Amino acid sequence: MKNILIPTDFSENSWNAIEYALHFFSKSSCNFYLLHVTTKNTLVETGMSNIQNQDVSFETLTLPSKKLLQDSVKRIHENFPKNPLHRFFTISDNNYIINSIREQVLQKRINLIVMGTKGVTDFKKTAIGSNAGNVITKVKCTTMVIPEKAKYIKPKEIVFPTDFSIFYRPETLQPILDIVEANNASINVLHVNKYGLELNEDQQKNKEYLDDYFNNYSHGFHYLTNKHIEDAIQQFVDDRNINLITMLAKNLNYFQKILFHPASKDINYYKRVPFLILH
Repeated sequence: MKNILIPTDFSENSWNAIEYALHFFSKSSCNFYLLHVTTKNTLVETGMSNIQNQDVSFETLTLPSKKLLQDSVKRIHENFPKNPLHRFFTISDNNYIINSIREQVLQKRINLIVMGTKGVTDFKKTAIGSNAGNVITKVKCTTMVIPEKAKYIKPKEIVFPTDFSIFYRPETLQPILDIVEANNASINVLHVNKYGLELNEDQQKNKEYLDDYFNNYSHGFHYLTNKHIEDAIQQFVDDRNINLITMLAKNLNYFQKILFHPASKDINYYKRVPFLILH
């Protein structure tokens, strides 16, 4: 039985994340915990204390969160056939968002957090909203972030960007294997180098470890030379029809450029391809 936490602010991006999660785990036994944090701290954390200037519905701000959470569960039942493998629970909290999510991860023994990339209070021009950014960098739990335009497609091709600078523990990589096994997917390990340099000794050892770890599964190693990591990712996503991008949160060099600061206007993978963030 998997325990899945889905933070929601009742935006359509949050609903998109719920839809994706239900499709993704349609054949898995799951407890889904829908969490909403209702407090002034929510707006303070996002830097949006002046709510009058934000695109937030009056209903979202005034209706009791418990009623809105029940409405979300009702919407699930109206849009999805009853699945005997799924159970739904609602949680309304009045804490700081990050603290609340950390507590739920411990109390409910959460295996995975699923959330939208943005909420109702995030700017459209940002790739990742402030709450999603804080969760995937500050909460030590595997997290899947679902972009606003992402629609569920069975993940058959997964890309794993890495610079081979970090040794990956088996328990860290396990979520990738779970997805590979459940979907008969292929894992594409991608290394992007600015100048086409060869791997050093430590990088080569880490590469060999990954090769051994994925030995029983469809996998391959790919090398691209490009001064901009995000451009290389976009090229690879398009060429290989990538359905999921996964990376380690600790690998900040790759992580920040790929997720938070895509500079080119031609970069659009973060709008339509889900990210799986490993801790």
